[in-house]
Amino acid sequence: MGIWEAVQDAFREFEAASVIDIVAIAVLIYLVLLLLKGTIAITLVRGIVIMVVGLFVLARVLDLTVVGWLLRNSFPALLIAIPVIFQAEIRRFLERVGRTGAWPWAQRGVLESVVEMISDAVISMSDRRHGAIIVIERETGLEDYIGTGVRLDAEISTQILENIFFPNSALHDGAVIIRESRVVAASCTLPLSERHDSALHGTRHRAALGVSERTDAVTVVVSEETGQLTIAANARMISELDGGRLRGILRSLLLPASEMDRPRGPSLPRLSRG
Repeated sequence: MGIWEAVQDAFREFEAASVIDIVAIAVLIYLVLLLLKGTIAITLVRGIVIMVVGLFVLARVLDLTVVGWLLRNSFPALLIAIPVIFQAEIRRFLERVGRTGAWPWAQRGVLESVVEMISDAVISMSDRRHGAIIVIERETGLEDYIGTGVRLDAEISTQILENIFFPNSALHDGAVIIRESRVVAASCTLPLSERHDSALHGTRHRAALGVSERTDAVTVVVSEETGQLTIAANARMISELDGGRLRGILRSLLLPASEMDRPRGPSLPRLSRG
């Protein structure tokens, strides 16, 4: 059977269910690529595709029987290898699918107040060069990391954040985790990013990027050496922030969409790799 006959047979069997099939696969592939965009996983995918295509071409051109057999029979092994290689990305994708909206519409005023208090605290600590790392929980639970620190369950305020990160205080070494309007825990241990990046000046920045790679949390970092302000979210970092840009980005990440419809000054930069 020639190629034209095969195409005609395919069109004869084409029906409404085929359209749904194609659209579903296309949407799935798009979501996967969107999830991997800007992460180290996209480099792995590119390397795997280049290697497989290269081997396939060599097998066909040079008639490599063993290589061709391996390619044809490697699908079961890929079913095992893919979840192992991309476990972090698959987990993040499933968490996003399962989100139910942990930030209620009724709490816009509370969230606005939280953003202001966090901004005031980190700007003050930046001026005095007091190192800090503050993690704001969104829809992905952070209980695994909360359990590594000291539970506080205190109402958030600028003063309590500044006191926690005052040099040589009992809880300054580690991260503070905030849930809604409460400081849930302090001195928490976060996972370190394995990314090698010139913007990752120290442990706090690596920890901020690490938790953003595994969850949807937003993290604010104050550098102890320079006082520089950095935000990490969605496996990306943006540094060298002043007070106005910091407040604007936090609002864009934390407040409900309708709240952001109100004009708040110049447009905000997209988060990108540090």
